[in-house]
Amino acid sequence: MLQPALSERLEKIVNSQLARIEKMKNEGDIVDYSALPKLVIGICGGDGIGPAITAEGEKILAFLLKDDVAAGKVEFRKIDGLTIENRAACGKAIPDDVLAELKKCHVILKGPTTTPKAGDPWPNIESANVAMRKELDLFANVRPIKVPDQNIDWVFFRENTEGSYAVGSEGIHVTEDLALDFCVTTTQGTERIVRLAFEHAKKTGRTRVTAVTKANIIKATDGKFLDIFERIAKEYPDIEHDDWIVDIMTAKLLDEKRRTDFQVIVLPNLYGDIITDEAAEIQGGVGTAGSANIGKKYAMFEAIHGSAPRMVAEGRAQYADPSSVLRACVMLLEHIGRQKEAARLEKALDICMVTERKLVITGRDTGATGAEFSEYLMETIEKL
Repeated sequence: MLQPALSERLEKIVNSQLARIEKMKNEGDIVDYSALPKLVIGICGGDGIGPAITAEGEKILAFLLKDDVAAGKVEFRKIDGLTIENRAACGKAIPDDVLAELKKCHVILKGPTTTPKAGDPWPNIESANVAMRKELDLFANVRPIKVPDQNIDWVFFRENTEGSYAVGSEGIHVTEDLALDFCVTTTQGTERIVRLAFEHAKKTGRTRVTAVTKANIIKATDGKFLDIFERIAKEYPDIEHDDWIVDIMTAKLLDEKRRTDFQVIVLPNLYGDIITDEAAEIQGGVGTAGSANIGKKYAMFEAIHGSAPRMVAEGRAQYADPSSVLRACVMLLEHIGRQKEAARLEKALDICMVTERKLVITGRDTGATGAEFSEYLMETIEKL
């Protein structure tokens, strides 16, 4: 017999998800950035090394979009207050005033943020990333991974607002011996991420979309995700589709004979978080990969690594590698329709990080600073 207080908490969680479903049923189309009189790009540094690396991202974006800025078509807006200290003082993943400022932007370049874990000196507040994805309904986490000399070209579509993270801060300690967390899968949430993956494959000429679940064991939520994937796949007869169990998928990404078969991969939230970090490591480390968080009204772009507070404590923030957030800037430019500028930045990054490598960042004074790397990058862009 459930205790009344426990029943009330369960009812609250279920009702909140039912209300979210109704909002998804009534959501409009993705915003047309070309129709906006002015595009507002928010720069939100986060904490740890976040402010240092996002400053370099803003510098590169401003360099590439200087004509649009001069013409009043693009505005950069700095948003502070997403530090762990401020979030802890407010007792919220995103303070109300910060959230209000974020909602005044169309796209956001965001630095990493610290999420407290057990044993940390901070209260148990929700991840700022998770909260932002829910508040702005950024349902698609898109992470491209490329290793040309190994014929690897993957694009991961991770569902961003459901799964095991949907109510991650609402877990229940039933007794001293029993704790429960929750996994959420909805028809509407799954349909939109799966369809976005297939549409991306169609638009980019890719021929295969792969779903990753644990539907053989987690039959209700993962089973639903896979059933919807199979249904939507029938709408795209020219695109091959298949599915893999998450544990074997982690192995196959390391299998040099099989991994080049994968193209577009769509996954529930938790699996996508884990596997995209593995994929980034294959590319050269989590510091080399950027991430897009796409919704119908807002979009947020970020590095996929953490806030590295130790680097700040040791006075090394200026040596933090901005490459991941700069890769995210490529995705931001593509998303707002600046394909030419995105291509120039991507090519310059490949030259500076892979082929030429006149400067190397080590994270210490044995290598270049982030600002020095940005100058090198802008010099390279000007030559293209």
